[in-house]
Amino acid sequence: MAEHGIRDFLVAKRKAAERLGVSDTAAVLPRNVEIEEALAEYQRLFGGASHLESLRDQRRAALNAMLYLHEFEPRLVGSVLSGTATEHSDVQLHLFVDRAEEVTIKLMDEGIPHEVTEKKVRMNAERVLAYPGVRFELDDQSIEATVFPHDGIRQAPVSPVDGRPMRRANKLEVEALLDS
Repeated sequence: MAEHGIRDFLVAKRKAAERLGVSDTAAVLPRNVEIEEALAEYQRLFGGASHLESLRDQRRAALNAMLYLHEFEPRLVGSVLSGTATEHSDVQLHLFVDRAEEVTIKLMDEGIPHEVTEKKVRMNAERVLAYPGVRFELDDQSIEATVFPHDGIRQAPVSPVDGRPMRRANKLEVEALLDS
């Protein structure tokens, strides 16, 4: 995940098991939480100042995107928030507006090239929903924004790491991360 930019825990587990010649993957694969902890430790040991500088740049780009998209109540999520982002990681934002087209219109009006996307999000153990999104670049950083209905701000999706509600950070929390 750190070296090859793999973002999906299951794909990373399967690739590692294949490299190690392990065929009974159900019994030996680590939990996602363990992988995230190991990734953080790897970055602490081998990333050093360059990892911290890259993470700071990603968080700065996230804050700039959040300021630009302020009317959609943006929240930073994922590896840039948790601190485990690699140089391959996208900044992931959650936006909240009842008409997802409003985000696209804003980007078009400003002449910002973007791609319309769709993201499947696990809301609980039984419910996976598809939400629209956009992908664009800001400050030489790829931004991936998932657009939820306005009332989606009240219920965070389930984190792929630990199965609990996903941690979301508002503008003030991201500013605090940059100041620390």
